[in-house]
Amino acid sequence: MKEKFSAIQFNEGILTLVDQRKLPLEEIYLEFNDLEGGHDAIRDMVVRGAPCIGFTAIYAMALWIKANPDFSREDLEKAANFLKSARPTAVNLAFEVNRVVSLVSDYLSERESIYQKIVAFGDLQIQESESKNRSMAEFAEKDLDETLGLKKYSVLTHCNTGFLACGSIGTALGVVQNLGEKDKIENVWVDETRPYLQGSRLTAYELDKLGINHKIVVEGAASYLMKNGLVDAIFTGADRIVASGDTANKVGTSNLAIIAKHYGIPFYIVAPSSSFDMETNNGEGIDIELRDELEILEYKGLRIAPKKSTAYNPSFDITDGELITGIISEKGIAKGNYKESLGEIV
Repeated sequence: MKEKFSAIQFNEGILTLVDQRKLPLEEIYLEFNDLEGGHDAIRDMVVRGAPCIGFTAIYAMALWIKANPDFSREDLEKAANFLKSARPTAVNLAFEVNRVVSLVSDYLSERESIYQKIVAFGDLQIQESESKNRSMAEFAEKDLDETLGLKKYSVLTHCNTGFLACGSIGTALGVVQNLGEKDKIENVWVDETRPYLQGSRLTAYELDKLGINHKIVVEGAASYLMKNGLVDAIFTGADRIVASGDTANKVGTSNLAIIAKHYGIPFYIVAPSSSFDMETNNGEGIDIELRDELEILEYKGLRIAPKKSTAYNPSFDITDGELITGIISEKGIAKGNYKESLGEIV
């Protein structure tokens, strides 16, 4: 397997991110040194993927604390709310920002060391992500072997869930990487993932880095692939999973789950427990981010639709829990009645 590179680094007060908007043709690293820069990097999709968004938020809060050592509780809450407004759907952003606020409250008697403690907290989250995602990959491999028992698997994945999104082995793509390391991958079908092309630009880029066989397909090819027996299982990530098992993920995920149900193909969600929102009962309670219509109407500034045409651009959709074969986290696999099984593993 080839070596990957780091998508997020924090050293000496500088947050360095690979600009994922430029991949795969250019590897450009951008540096940020304040809260506003972290907010803009998240909002503008310099960084993307729920876990990496969360890690970026931790370091951005640390930078704000460094710049405002005499902050008040009101100031802290204002900074936190500003950062959380960058992207509303992914629960990891609010989850990590809220954890930082809680930690800061615990350290108020040690103001001179709060910045270093938050940086160390961010470093630890990335380290733990590697081990947690390895556990998820092993849970998935075991379930695949018990369910299908094949020597090699052809899997389909949607959007991007590898080291670019997670800062570590990845979630759904971590399953693929783990299988690839054990020579158990026949082929990976990479959904192009319109309109931002996270599949063809980023997932294919990562699989190339890892030396794993893959082919890019448009989302519309999913039924053809499944009907003709070319897909053994589907793995996607998640930006938010609620108590019913309803899952918010990149738009197009729900389509895959519906088609997979029709053809009897296992459909798995792979995400850390930080993506669980057990306080929300079902998918109707999830706020879906609407992005700029120009992401559909243009490509790299070139108009590809008639000038008078408009577009509607939801960034996520909701996959009903009943369509999901299993929800895999570092705590195990939940199946069936998710209000019970998710509650048990959480």
